[in-house]
Amino acid sequence: MSMSTATMPGIFRQDATVISLVGFAHGTSHFFHLMLPPLFPWLMSEYSLSFTQIGTLMTVFYVVSGIGQALAGFLVDRWGAHRVLCLGVSLLACSGILVAGAPGLGGLYLAAFIAGLGNCVFHPADYALLNHRVSQARLGHAFSLHGLSGNLGWVLAPLLMTASATAFGWRVAGLLAALAGGTSLATLWWKRAELSDARIGEPASHGGHRQRGSGVGLRSVLKLRLTWFAFSFFFFSTLGFGALQNFGPSLLRHLYGLSLAAGTSALTAYLIGSAAGLATGGFLAGAATGQEKLVGFSFLCSAALAFVLSLSLVPGWTVIGIMAVMGFGVGIAGPSRDMLVRKSAAARLGTGAFGRIYGLVYSGLDAGLATAPLIFGLLMDAGKARFVFVGMSIALLAAIVAAQAIAAEARQ
Repeated sequence: MSMSTATMPGIFRQDATVISLVGFAHGTSHFFHLMLPPLFPWLMSEYSLSFTQIGTLMTVFYVVSGIGQALAGFLVDRWGAHRVLCLGVSLLACSGILVAGAPGLGGLYLAAFIAGLGNCVFHPADYALLNHRVSQARLGHAFSLHGLSGNLGWVLAPLLMTASATAFGWRVAGLLAALAGGTSLATLWWKRAELSDARIGEPASHGGHRQRGSGVGLRSVLKLRLTWFAFSFFFFSTLGFGALQNFGPSLLRHLYGLSLAAGTSALTAYLIGSAAGLATGGFLAGAATGQEKLVGFSFLCSAALAFVLSLSLVPGWTVIGIMAVMGFGVGIAGPSRDMLVRKSAAARLGTGAFGRIYGLVYSGLDAGLATAPLIFGLLMDAGKARFVFVGMSIALLAAIVAAQAIAAEARQ
């Protein structure tokens, strides 16, 4: 679609509506990423759990989400993104109700399982909608705002869940999460006409012909090196964040003596920095080439800062600022990352396979977040807190290598 067409008022309104609705849904999914971790202090006290034991709740969530996400992409391509998205939000709302009514630890595992099942639909459904319903000229900004809304969900969840649990107990906090999911579902259903699965700007769909790539099977996708390079990239890029997500405040208390409030503020600073990076990255992602260079440079800077934090050489009052800059480095690469995957997927498989390729490669995110509590929880229990930051630095370096491999596949 040409730039002049993209600036027409009707197209602009449609782009803005789709981006807003998909962003709201994405923010809901990220809210549920942090439905349980803020409640860990209450749950650990009530059930006498270690860091490793409590971390397995999130491992269940992300294992289910990762496996489900790889399959959800095929459902998106077959049934339509909007219907699959509504199903996922419904399951998230149900998981909040299960937390509120959990009779014991087994009930919490069930809630984590259902939440992971609901979460699995978002990347394939969201990116299918954005790629098919937003004009080409605004895709970079669409990816930026998509990531930004997710970060907003991450920022709000610890604040709201902690505040409600402190004031009314952790079961009431579960009901609050269910209310958030129900509100998101009602919005998606109310605006369902704007999220229909009609394609925009897909020349291969004229005359009733299926889009190129729409008949690509699972075996064909799994045989592509691109699939595994992209999966590895998402795995390593989120492995370190999984450590912060689950153990950030405790980690900073061990290394720098920060209070729980200060440690939580540092994690919030990381998320705000990441959000600012995402907003900035939207203006840089639209370049025809070079996305992998931006990813490499920004990740390298964040890896260096993580290593500095591991050495405990800086004063405690600087930690919040360093965390914010580290988050900015990771965030600014987000839109370029998504454009890089889109370009490579379209070149290899065609636009009709967006759901399945996004579902498979973005399951690397869930794999990284599922693995993080196991690896870094063991380090925390062993009193090796500084090695958590070292592991984050190594993971970001591995992600840089994978990003360059993705770009090489796109060029071929």
